Amino acid sequence: MKAIKQVLFAIILSGCGLSLHAQELYIGANYHPHDDKNMEKIKNDIRLMKEAGFNVTRLGHLAWDSYEPAEGVFDFEWFDTVMDLMAEAGIGVILDIATRPAPLWLHHKYPSVSVTDASGNRLYPNHRYMDDVGDPMYQQYAMRFVDTVSKRYAKHRALLAFGIDNEPGDGPISYSETVRQRFISWLQKKYTSTDNLNEAWATQRWSRRINRFDEVGLPASGYIKGAPERVLDFRRFISDEVSGFFLRMIDKVNENAPGVLLNTNAWYYSPLKYFDYSPTAYSGKMTRQGCGFYPGSSLTTNWGVENALFGITRIQYESNNPFWCSEFTTMTAAPGSIRKSAYATLMYGNQLVCGWTWQSMHGGEEQYLEGMMDWDGLTNRKYDEYRKIASEFRKIEKYFPYRLQAEVGLAFSFPSQIAGSAFPEPHENQVQACFGIFYRRNMDVRMLDISESTLDYKLLFVPGVTVMDEATASKIRSYVKNGGTVVMTANSAVIDETGKVFSTTRPGRLSDVFGIRVASFEETEVMNELSPKAYKGKRIGLAYKGKEIDTESTRFDVIEPKGARVVGSITSLDKNHPIITSHKYGKGRAIYVGLPAKGEVLNPIVDELMTELSIRKGPEVPGGVMARNIDKKHVLYFNTTGESQTISIKGKAKSILFDREYSGTLTIPPYEPEFIELF
Repeated sequence: MKAIKQVLFAIILSGCGLSLHAQELYIGANYHPHDDKNMEKIKNDIRLMKEAGFNVTRLGHLAWDSYEPAEGVFDFEWFDTVMDLMAEAGIGVILDIATRPAPLWLHHKYPSVSVTDASGNRLYPNHRYMDDVGDPMYQQYAMRFVDTVSKRYAKHRALLAFGIDNEPGDGPISYSETVRQRFISWLQKKYTSTDNLNEAWATQRWSRRINRFDEVGLPASGYIKGAPERVLDFRRFISDEVSGFFLRMIDKVNENAPGVLLNTNAWYYSPLKYFDYSPTAYSGKMTRQGCGFYPGSSLTTNWGVENALFGITRIQYESNNPFWCSEFTTMTAAPGSIRKSAYATLMYGNQLVCGWTWQSMHGGEEQYLEGMMDWDGLTNRKYDEYRKIASEFRKIEKYFPYRLQAEVGLAFSFPSQIAGSAFPEPHENQVQACFGIFYRRNMDVRMLDISESTLDYKLLFVPGVTVMDEATASKIRSYVKNGGTVVMTANSAVIDETGKVFSTTRPGRLSDVFGIRVASFEETEVMNELSPKAYKGKRIGLAYKGKEIDTESTRFDVIEPKGARVVGSITSLDKNHPIITSHKYGKGRAIYVGLPAKGEVLNPIVDELMTELSIRKGPEVPGGVMARNIDKKHVLYFNTTGESQTISIKGKAKSILFDREYSGTLTIPPYEPEFIELF
C-alpha cells in the first residue's frame, strides 16, 4: 500500500510539473559560465539578460568535466553561486546533465568507451560525442553523474527543468569488439537459435551461413557494408542501446526530482547515429520535447523555416505537452529573421526560444559561431532582436502555448528509414514532402508511429514506409476497415520485418486492402527513351481526374489493379501506366500512389479529400502568410513576404501586439507579426 501511495504521489507531482508555467513563454540564451568561471563577468551577463527581459537560461551543456574534473572529484561550489545568482535575477535554469562527451579521464581509464571505426582503429576523442553509449563502464559513470547532479539541484529555486543529454543521435557508431559481443547477446535474445538467425538474414546468399553465434560479425568492415538484413538488425541494436540508456537517465532524474520538468535537444535524426526516438516520445516521460531550431540566416526565403518546423514535428510526435526550442539561431541571421522564426514556432506548440548562444566563443569548434554578445563582451544586434521578442511575447503569452488540433497523421517508421536507404528517396524525405503540403495550407499535422498511435485521424499518410510488419499492417487494415482514409506512396510495404522483400503480393500484407498488385518498378530515364512527348531524364507527365501534372521521379511502380479503380495514369510514356488507384475496403478507402511523395502529385488528392472528409482548413490568408487560429477568438499571423498583405476578417478585431483596431480587413507589413482578438 505504501508503494502504491508513493506512485500516486509521484503522478500528482508530475501533473503539477506539466501545468507549471503552462501559460508563459520563455525567452533566453544558452550560457556557458564554465568557460572562465569569472563571477564579476557572470554577474554582468545576468544583469544584461534581465534587462533584455530574459526569463530562462540553459546551463551545463557539454560540460561534464567542469563538474567532475577527475574521477570522483566533484566541483560544484562555483556553480552553486551561478544558480543562486540566476534565482535572484528571476531567471529559470534548464540544467543540462551532459553525459556526452565523456571526460578524457574516463576514456583513458576504460578505452572501450572510445569509438572504434569500421577498420578496427580506436579513435582518440578529439571531438564531441565520440563515446560508445552502450559501453557498460560508460553507462556506470554516466549514471553516477546523472544521480549526483540531479540530487544536488533537484530542489534549487532557480531550477526550471533538467536537460537530458544533448543531440543523442549525433556522434559516430562504434565497431569495437565489445560492441560485437553486445550485438551477439542482443541477437541471441531476439532469435534464440542460429537457425532462426540464418532464416532471418538469408545467409544462404553468398555462402554466409552462421553455425555459432560467436561467428557473427559487424555489418561493416572498412568501407564495405554487409547485407541489408544485418544492417537493419545492427541499427536496431544500436537504437535500442541509445534509447534504452536515454530512458534510464530519465528514470533516474525522475527518481531524484519527482515532478521536475524534463527537456532535451532531441536531434535523433543525425545521419551519424540516427536512432528510433519513438519509445521516448511515446513514454510520456519527456515532459518537454525539444530541439535546436536552426532555419539558416535568411529573412526572405522560407524553406529553412519550413525544414526547422518539420524538425519540431518529428520530435513532438503526438505529445500534447508544450514544445521547447532549447537552442535557437543567432549566428549571422539576417535582421528580423530570428523574430520571424520565433513567431513561426508558436504555431507549432513551442513555448521556449533559447538562443544559441549568449556570447561568441573564444575557443573550440564553434569559436566563430556568433552569439548575442561579441567576443569582447559587448552586446550586438541579435541581443536587441531577442530583447524585442521577449517584450512582444510578454504581451501575448497568456494565450500560449498553442495546442495543435490535427486531423491528418503522417506515419514515420525508423526501420523504414534504415531499410529504405536503398531507394533514391529516403523515407524521411517523403514524410517531409507530406508535411510541406499542410505547412503551406497553415494546417496542423502530426507525425506518428503507427505501432504506438491510436490513429485518431481522418486522413493517414503512409509515405514510403518500407518495412511492413504484421502489427503495423493489422493497424492500417483496421483503420481503413473502420472508416479511415489512407494514402500510401511508393517504396511502402516492400519488405518484411527481417528486411527481406516480400515473396507475396505487394504492397506486402496489404494488397487486398489497396486492391492492387505492385509488380515491380521502372526507371524513368530509361522509359523516357520511348516518350512520345520527348521527355528526358526523370520527368513524368500524369493525368489525375482530368488534371495534368508534371513531376519528376527516378522510378515509378508498375501497378496492376485487382479491384481498385485507376484514378491517375502516367501519360508521357509508350502507353498509359496506372499510377494512382483508389479502393474501397470496409467503411474506408485506400489510395495508392506509385510515386514517392511530392506536393504537385498529392495536392489534387488532398484538395478532394479535405472536402470529402470535412477536414478543417487553415485560416484563409494570402500566400506567404503563416497563420493559426489559436482559439475561437484569437488568431496569430506572420507575413513572411516582402510586401504588405491584406487579410479579410469577420467583423472587428483589436491587436494585442500593437495599438491598433481593425474592421473587415487588416494589413500586415512585410516580415511582421500580428496577433488579434476578434469581437
